[in-house]
Amino acid sequence: MRTSLHDAPSMADQLPSINFGFDDLRSRMNQFTQRFDEFIEKGRKRVLEERNQFRMNVAEIQEDQRMKKRDIEILTLQQQQHSQTLAKESLETSEMHASISTLTAQRDSLLTHRDALKSQIAEVQKAIAARREAQLKHRRYLDGQSRYNEPELEFWENYLGLRIEGIGKEDRLKFVYTNVCEREWEREAWFELDTSDRDYKVLEVRPKVDREEVDRVLERLNESRDLAAFLKGMRELFVEAMK
Repeated sequence: MRTSLHDAPSMADQLPSINFGFDDLRSRMNQFTQRFDEFIEKGRKRVLEERNQFRMNVAEIQEDQRMKKRDIEILTLQQQQHSQTLAKESLETSEMHASISTLTAQRDSLLTHRDALKSQIAEVQKAIAARREAQLKHRRYLDGQSRYNEPELEFWENYLGLRIEGIGKEDRLKFVYTNVCEREWEREAWFELDTSDRDYKVLEVRPKVDREEVDRVLERLNESRDLAAFLKGMRELFVEAMK
């Protein structure tokens, strides 16, 4: 008996069912979001504490400068009083010379003290500038990290097999791709991204890809700050390398 075309088994019926594990992926994404929110909150608290400490230090420096200015005014007034005394005692030559010697020594002391104050002020200004630069750098880092909350990254993680891992070092992240090899869908490809400086750096890459191509994709990221385009470019490099 011949089997009609309508009774023949469909090729789609013979394909094995595939479980992509979206529930597990969603659970891991929720855990990542929670850890990331905690990281941001800690960062904000640290920035607030550093800012409050910075304000306290500035207030202390200003008070110290005010006291030193007052000391200089007092010493200047004392010098004027000595000059008036010398004018009144012009007949007593020996006392006049002794007073001049005293005033000379005081003047040298004032000059030394003034130079020391200038040096201290310069060191304080240098320290303030360094702390301000460190705060700006940290703020830029937090601004860069905030990009990971954008919808584009959620799309990459949910639908294109991308996850983000910490590697136990500050300012470093590991991006892991799956489904990039046509023969082995579970095979992973990954790279480490260093965000400690204004210009990001790609460190280790597995499997190996053309370094010039990586630098080209990274250069576009540092120019545009478009993380989604960068992740797409790195995925294309891995797909090409695994063909």
